[in-house]
Amino acid sequence: MPDIPSEPGRRLMDYKLEVVTLSVSEVDQASEFYTQKTGFVLDVDYHPVDNFRVVQLTPPGSACSIQIGSGLTEAPPGSTRATFLAVTDIEAAHRELTERGVKVGGIRHKSPVDSWHGEWAPGPDPERRDYAGLADFADPDGNTWVLQEIGFRHPQGTADAQPLP
Repeated sequence: MPDIPSEPGRRLMDYKLEVVTLSVSEVDQASEFYTQKTGFVLDVDYHPVDNFRVVQLTPPGSACSIQIGSGLTEAPPGSTRATFLAVTDIEAAHRELTERGVKVGGIRHKSPVDSWHGEWAPGPDPERRDYAGLADFADPDGNTWVLQEIGFRHPQGTADAQPLP
C-alpha cells in the first residue's frame, strides 16, 4: 500500500469503539446483573477452557458492547469508572433501572450549566439540555456507570411538547 500523506482534516479510517472490557470477580453474578437488572443483551458466552471465558453483552440500542469474563484482563474487579450510557430520557431510564432492581443514584444536573465552577442541583436539567442530566449506578463489583441525557424530546401531546425537527 502506498504511503498516503496525512493532511489536516483528512481521515483515512473510521475508528469505532466496539467493546469495553470490565473486570469482575464472579462472571455468572455479573452476567445476571447485566442481563436481568440492566437489560443488556447477551451476545456471547464462550468458555472453551477452564481459565478463559468471555461474556459479551450489549446495552439496548448501543453499537458498543462490554465484555466480562476470566482471563481477559489483569485489572482488579470493579476498577472501571464512569462508563457513560447516553439515554434520551434520564427520568425514564432512572425509573426503568430502579424498577428492575438497580440502585441508581439521584438524577442531577450542573448548576449553572454554563460554568464548571458551579455545583450539582437535584433533578433533570430544567431545559433538558443535552449532556446536562446525569445519574449513576454500579455493578456488583463496583464498576461505575453514568447515565447521561442526550436528545430529550417532550412526549407528543404534553403541554410543553415541541414539534420534532
